Amino acid sequence: MLAVLLGLTLATPACAEPAPPREGPQLVLTSVGRFAVLAELSTIRREGDTARMRSLQVAEEDFTAGGEAYWGGWSWWAFDCRTGTADRLDFASVRQGGAEGPITPDAAPPYPAARDPDAAALRAMACDPASAGEADADNLADAIRVGRAALRAAE
Repeated sequence: MLAVLLGLTLATPACAEPAPPREGPQLVLTSVGRFAVLAELSTIRREGDTARMRSLQVAEEDFTAGGEAYWGGWSWWAFDCRTGTADRLDFASVRQGGAEGPITPDAAPPYPAARDPDAAALRAMACDPASAGEADADNLADAIRVGRAALRAAE
């Protein structure tokens, strides 16, 4: 009898092993303005009141610079979850086809995230990743499709 009870107890979900963390990007659309911005949830790291994460900025389909087509770019951010500031640390362009770089540091000082809708949405996600829900994309190509669809819908 004890063996049956023990077997039933071990088979219940409460005793199941937690699912392993998902590997690879987990991108969530956070805002749409001039660009569509996606937060990369898998990069969120919290240390005290500071949260760091990477985001993807998606450009419209015909975006070019210097005669070259671009999908958008990646940026690393640091947010102070207590004071509400945002600090964009860099930008790395993503050319059509997925080639990244170069990385350009952003030397501007931290600023109140509330004055920039994109930064405010990213800060909210970085400081409370549980609010994200399901990822909208798990790879760069899908993130570009999601971002561009959001840009078209916002027109």
